[in-house]
Amino acid sequence: MDSGSASRLFEGAGEGRQAGTAARFELVLINPYELGRQPFALAEPAAWLKRDGFVVHCLDLSLQKLDPELLARARLVALYVGMHTATRIAVEALPRIRALAPHAHLCVYGLYAPMNQALLRGLGVKTILGGECEPALADLARRLRAGEACATQAGPVVHLAKIDFLTPDRSGLPQLERYAHLLLPDGGKKRLGFVEASRGCKHLCRHCPVVPVYQGKFRVVPVPVVMADIAQQLRSGAEHISFGDPDFFNGSTHAMKVLAAMQAEFPDLSFDATIKIQHLIAHAELLPALKAAGCLFVTSAVESVDDQVLQYLDKNHTRADFERALQLCRDAGIDMAPTFVPFTPWTTLEGYIELLRTLLRLRLVEAVPPIQLCIRLLVPEGSWLLQLPGFRDMLGAFDAKLLGYPWRHTDPRVDALQQALQSLAAQGDQRGLERSEIFVQMWQCAYAALRLPAPRLTRADYGRPTAHLSEPWYCCAEPTEQQLQSF
Repeated sequence: MDSGSASRLFEGAGEGRQAGTAARFELVLINPYELGRQPFALAEPAAWLKRDGFVVHCLDLSLQKLDPELLARARLVALYVGMHTATRIAVEALPRIRALAPHAHLCVYGLYAPMNQALLRGLGVKTILGGECEPALADLARRLRAGEACATQAGPVVHLAKIDFLTPDRSGLPQLERYAHLLLPDGGKKRLGFVEASRGCKHLCRHCPVVPVYQGKFRVVPVPVVMADIAQQLRSGAEHISFGDPDFFNGSTHAMKVLAAMQAEFPDLSFDATIKIQHLIAHAELLPALKAAGCLFVTSAVESVDDQVLQYLDKNHTRADFERALQLCRDAGIDMAPTFVPFTPWTTLEGYIELLRTLLRLRLVEAVPPIQLCIRLLVPEGSWLLQLPGFRDMLGAFDAKLLGYPWRHTDPRVDALQQALQSLAAQGDQRGLERSEIFVQMWQCAYAALRLPAPRLTRADYGRPTAHLSEPWYCCAEPTEQQLQSF
């Protein structure tokens, strides 16, 4: 695609679509949290709704407050919950939204909406949508504009049929400069753009929130639409693109077409993507092309270095596979940013220390945000973990505040360590400490839990700093009080 074609696709998106509406029907799309990135999941439905003549307002609660005047006029309010933290914030915000928008129909959409539909309906939400939900959301808005009551949901909750993607409309969102940035090892930074080239996932990892909704299916966003979205964000100052696909190599052929088009049109643009360990190995021959196209780092959900835990999670990789994929990335000149779920019912204190030792041996300390080292396994309603024989016996009753089934470790020291490490990560972030500085504190805390002296570490143990995003929090992390009260 040439720059002209991308620009033509971009033209026509934005506020101009709202001009000349026959009847002013205002609706509000709300994003509680999206890892500090400008949300595709507001921009894409905004394009659909504006095409139908609706007056669309977007609110991002990570940067903005609820607007009483705006909500008072709204006929439809739709909240996007693509991750656990966002859902926790949405649940806290819903009573205030109901008070500010007493005449609005409430809708919640995104991965976590179907899993929490009973709770959400109890909070006054009338419509729950998951999957490829833009057509259903637009249809709901049309029926409300036509005067239908829509008191009960008429259609299904989950929609998986293929849709015709439009160029996302980002005109109503805060400016890119207010969102997270890419931080470079030399101390520099780049303004971040965020796009999605696909949704869903063809894998069935038991703990993943994508699985209960998409159940092994994924949908690609056409290359021209992806390119138009990149083009409009570059116009707004983006200097680096972060691909938000659950797995960029679910459709490796499609991914490489996107990168070929991007490299041809924007040869100096850098990017990052999320790719499964299994795919990094299976498509190792593509890694040099990724690097040539501008890939700085790959995020990969390693989750554990314990092979038994990896089997429980059905990750389709082993500890040895992780180390092999890491070396393949390094050979190609690409950094890896591994993510983890270190605390599970099967974690031991010795096993946790082995994780820290592994990061030291592989020189990955600087590549892992400290919050990643204290994530606790989340078991939401509908989780495929519930299919594991005997797993339900480890769980308590569903906790609406937690939005999941709570569990306690058989060794109370493990739970105590997780809480202590989470406090260290939060305090270190607030104080602006380097990753390695927080790691040393965690290292000492883990050894203290076993009443053992912690071996001394040197800076050479940590590895070199890598490019990473400025937002340190994570989708499954416990929300902070500030996040829960941000609205």
